[in-house]
Amino acid sequence: MPLEAPSRGCVYLVGAGPGDPGLITMRGVECLRRADLVLYDYLANPRLLDHAPAGAERVCLGRHGGGGILSQAEINAWLVRAASAGQVVVRLKGGDPAVFGRASEEVAALDAAGIRYEIVPGITAALAVGSYAGFHLTDRGQASAVALVTGHESSQEEHSPLDYQALAAFPGTLLFYMGVTSAAEWSAALLAAGKPSATPVAIVRRATWPDQRSLNCTLATLADTIAAHHIRPPALIAVGEVVPDAAAGSWFTHRPLFGTRVLVTRAADPADELVERLEALGAGVLLQPALVLGPPADFQPLDQVLGRLAEFDWLVFSSAQGVRSYFDRLLSQSADLRALGPVKLAAIGPGTARALAQYYLRADVVPAEFRAEALASVLAPLAAGKRLLLIRASRGREVLADMLRAAGGLVTQVVAYSSQDTAAPAAEIAAELAAGRIDWITVTSSAIARSLVRLFGSDLAKSKLATISPLTSGVLRELGYPPAAEAKVYTLEGLVDAVRISRQSAVGTLREAGDWRLEDAGTRQFGNAP
Repeated sequence: MPLEAPSRGCVYLVGAGPGDPGLITMRGVECLRRADLVLYDYLANPRLLDHAPAGAERVCLGRHGGGGILSQAEINAWLVRAASAGQVVVRLKGGDPAVFGRASEEVAALDAAGIRYEIVPGITAALAVGSYAGFHLTDRGQASAVALVTGHESSQEEHSPLDYQALAAFPGTLLFYMGVTSAAEWSAALLAAGKPSATPVAIVRRATWPDQRSLNCTLATLADTIAAHHIRPPALIAVGEVVPDAAAGSWFTHRPLFGTRVLVTRAADPADELVERLEALGAGVLLQPALVLGPPADFQPLDQVLGRLAEFDWLVFSSAQGVRSYFDRLLSQSADLRALGPVKLAAIGPGTARALAQYYLRADVVPAEFRAEALASVLAPLAAGKRLLLIRASRGREVLADMLRAAGGLVTQVVAYSSQDTAAPAAEIAAELAAGRIDWITVTSSAIARSLVRLFGSDLAKSKLATISPLTSGVLRELGYPPAAEAKVYTLEGLVDAVRISRQSAVGTLREAGDWRLEDAGTRQFGNAP
């Protein structure tokens, strides 16, 4: 029963796209935001789960080699059971649900049970692989058509339904899904049907992911190439004259941080500027907040100052979270932005200023460096005899308040949100760090530095630490974990630049030394990437 309108007790079959979390459709995000339950394939990027409500249940349906893969019948039954109980269910499927995604079986089960559903298309891997791996699926002179072919046919079929004579004569590009383990069979069938042995082939593993890797060969050498490089799924195999030399790379692989895995440890923020900057440069970003932010233990002090805003000359914000917490509370009290009156606004950095801009407010003061000392230095000449309200977390340094008082300011501080250390890291993040599979960890405050040492201990030494300022670096050194890079400009952009410059310097050193790790990168990535 197709879904006519959003309602309780329904199923959305949503295409997650090929891997890059930015490739999901807006409609897919809308459905995730409504979900009570998300049943997702392991090929769906887990970052997409952040679009679901905090209270939504998230269930991975298993992965190859990881044990516990649910059968299609079990998945169908779960969809029917949850929707029948009144839940909004998102079945998040890698790529497009209708392309080798067994969506027809799930739809049949939903129809039989009278469950309302909607199918939300996604970008299938074949339509993304060329753009991300450096070739075009069609070309006026070489390929006038594209065929999507399964390399993994149903075990119930006695004879292959594929017409290899027609595929061998196909006037375009063949794209094989799920074809790694069966490549010897289907490539031999194409050769026997007359496909030239020198036909170019590209094997693209984990297309659009930060650890995407491409390898080129010919149709005749495909099976041997897969065996020699220990290639395993997921991979898409393109066959045709449009396939170029993989050594040329693509816009995707040429980005300066491509292939680098970075752990971001700031408190969770759906619009984290640091994550956006790292991903734009090609990094694979993992998230492990070292701090948990929440409401203050007692709203009364904050509510009291909200009723006295006319008494203050300056509102001083030392974080974007402080901005959000302060104004969310103000607006919840049946007030609006007119309550600010003529008060001036100060922000500790550009991220905090952008948070103010979301409320249509412009900061009067933003220091060049993202740190309390810089903000205090800018405000100090303006502070004498002025009443300043500092919006802060439940813990933190007193340097800003102390410096403003020393400059003659009349300082009041109020807690707008609580900050606590994360109790324990996510198991998968701890395992990745322990195995040495995280290249960099970003550290943006002293509190985060201390929390990371408590969370990970000696495993921190298995990654490189990048800090936002000398103060944060000093805390790490005191704790026995000196950073490998430090921002020259104490902003998030400066932190990203520090990682980028350090990484490029290291790659340059390896190239000059002829280091074997550069030559072996393809084998290492194909063999060990998840």
